[in-house]
Amino acid sequence: MHTYRGHRADSFRPIDVLELNEFRARNRTFNGAYRRTAIATLGYALTALRLFDSRFLRIGILYLVLSILLFALGYIRARHSRHDFSDRSKTSALYDQALPTVGQEDKREYGRPFITAGRDVVAVGALVMIVEILLLAFVLQM
Repeated sequence: MHTYRGHRADSFRPIDVLELNEFRARNRTFNGAYRRTAIATLGYALTALRLFDSRFLRIGILYLVLSILLFALGYIRARHSRHDFSDRSKTSALYDQALPTVGQEDKREYGRPFITAGRDVVAVGALVMIVEILLLAFVLQM
């Protein structure tokens, strides 16, 4: 169970505007980016499927699959974010080694120190690289 200042996630209320802004910014940055990218890719897939002839069918389906996988990765990232920004229950060695951001040493802490989600970034990069290679193969076959 994830708690925020001792409250369950559903009953948590920010104590001031600064904390509310921090949580909204983290949600936009870490969760919203994956959703926006997936929606844009879905729009491109629908455009390719609806506007062009049957030669572009495989390209549209490829972008549709990419969109679905980006939604799935966004969901996984949102679950990680929920854990990362909650109270410290079990601190890993990585969090103990994290350095404070320059200029933020004496500032208020909002959850655990931020550590880049490297696995998620590598997964998205690999996924897009595979799609681009397949896209190139499809275009060369036309």
